[in-house]
Amino acid sequence: MNYTIISGTNRGGSNTYKIALLYQQLLKEKGIEAKLLTLENVNPLSEKKEFKKIEDEILKPTTKYIFISPEYNGSIPGILKLFIDEADWKTAWRDKKAMLVGVSTGRAGNLRGMDHLTAILHHMNIHVLPNMLPISQVDKFVDVNNKVTDKGILTAVEKQINQFIAF
Repeated sequence: MNYTIISGTNRGGSNTYKIALLYQQLLKEKGIEAKLLTLENVNPLSEKKEFKKIEDEILKPTTKYIFISPEYNGSIPGILKLFIDEADWKTAWRDKKAMLVGVSTGRAGNLRGMDHLTAILHHMNIHVLPNMLPISQVDKFVDVNNKVTDKGILTAVEKQINQFIAF
């Protein structure tokens, strides 16, 4: 299995990226080397050659995706949708598996955005793990060293990862 974590925002220094690092670290502790793809410097429209390289080297070989998506206006970031749309769905997405994590500083943890993303992924025949984890008030759970120390969140993340490995 080839795992790729997608940090679904192009904002630098985001909590989304910090949560993506947490998932990468916990997978590594389980012996799984997951690639981490941040959309911070990815522009699918203006850099076709670079995007094609990402598609060929990361997306096509991936069998399991972990989408970490912040809440933008009750949904997912436009850059994440654009990224998904620009990739060849038959080779980058179809018949693969995905796990979703919603991140917000509000109280819903991007529940609506995960629903939107699920609908998009189902349309491309991606199998989505039913356990979608909303992480609300994420800014309160990341310490000064950019680490998540909240035991409740860590327990929920661990459970979700274990389910995804078995999925």
